[in-house]
Amino acid sequence: MRVILKYFGGAILASLTLSEAETILAGSKAKMVELGVKMSISVVDPRGDLITMCKMDGAPWRTPVVSRGKAVASASFEVASGSLTDNAQAPIFRAFMALEGGHFIPGQGALPVFRNGEIIGAVGGSGGTAQEDEDCARAGIEAAGFSASR
Repeated sequence: MRVILKYFGGAILASLTLSEAETILAGSKAKMVELGVKMSISVVDPRGDLITMCKMDGAPWRTPVVSRGKAVASASFEVASGSLTDNAQAPIFRAFMALEGGHFIPGQGALPVFRNGEIIGAVGGSGGTAQEDEDCARAGIEAAGFSASR
């Protein structure tokens, strides 16, 4: 296992490698096929920077941006993006939405990725129902041997 460390705001953050992110993506794609949904999946680092993503054939045009926005929200707060929905109009969330240029979506469909209790990224889905988006994210995380909780 190779650990990537990134400098961010005075701290060093562990991050997914490209290979790990691609393994997550493959697990998520398998779940999309199983469910028969056409969607996009984005994998981001702990800061919310995109590592890899895919848009399935026939997925709506908006799904890549939405999947990334959900993943950014999940990575930023280290929780499932759906748990942020009730407070979406709170000043802190509005600030994050502005800071991220609209690439912060506090809606169900993304999960954080943890290795040994440490945040290393997040996975977001868009194109299915909110639950299908989250289920595909979880399938990818589990396929890569990581956890969506500390």
